This record gives sequence, C-alpha cells and structure tokens, in this order.
Amino acid sequence: MAFVSVPKDLTKIKNKVVLNLTKRQLVCLVIAAAVGLPFYFLTKKYIGTSNAATGMVLLMLPAFLFAMYEKNGMPLEKILLNIINVKLKKPAVRRYEIKNIYEVEKRKIVPKQKKGGRKRGKKKRK
Repeated sequence: MAFVSVPKDLTKIKNKVVLNLTKRQLVCLVIAAAVGLPFYFLTKKYIGTSNAATGMVLLMLPAFLFAMYEKNGMPLEKILLNIINVKLKKPAVRRYEIKNIYEVEKRKIVPKQKKGGRKRGKKKRK
C-alpha cells in the first residue's frame, strides 16, 4: 500500500492554477513576457541577438523576482515596503541615554594626600 506524506502546516499550501503556478506567479510571468519579448524582437536587428537576449533577461528579472521570491511567508514587495518603512519613512528614534558611570567616578575621585608624609619646611636627609 502506498503512503502519502501530508504536511502538518497547511497554511503554506497554495492553490495552483496553471502549469503548477499560483495566480500571482502567473500574472508576474505574463507581465515579464509582455515586457521582455517585444524588447528582444524590436532590438535584435540593431544590437545583435546576444545583446538583445541579455537586455530581455535584465528587463524580465524583476518580474521573476516578484513572482518567485518569498521569505517568511511574505512576497518581495512586502519585504521591500517594510525595508523602506524602517529605513526611510519611520527611522528609529533612540531616546535612551545612559550616564557613563566611569566618567562620574573620575570626577568624584580627588587625589588624597597621604598621612605621615614629608612635613613642610624640613629638608630631606641625604
């Protein structure tokens, strides 16, 4: 009898639409093809086939990243928005200040004169 493993966390399972791709991936790949293919066919006469193919790949790469990249359950645009919010829109305000106890101690310490030292007015014996 054949056994099939069933994942315990069902939240990571996504519905596949066509060719084992989700709707999001399918839309992003269609956008990539709509941008990259016309670029290739319109520029291969002027810049050559390999340069046109390289340009097409570079134009399609962001759409592929938005389609496929996911970290901690968040797609790439949410990760980028979070980074923009944290770094640019809402930078951290650090209000916490501490006293440096070593500087305070340095101010408090006054050199004390030792008792039983040389008395004034008398010369040292040689």
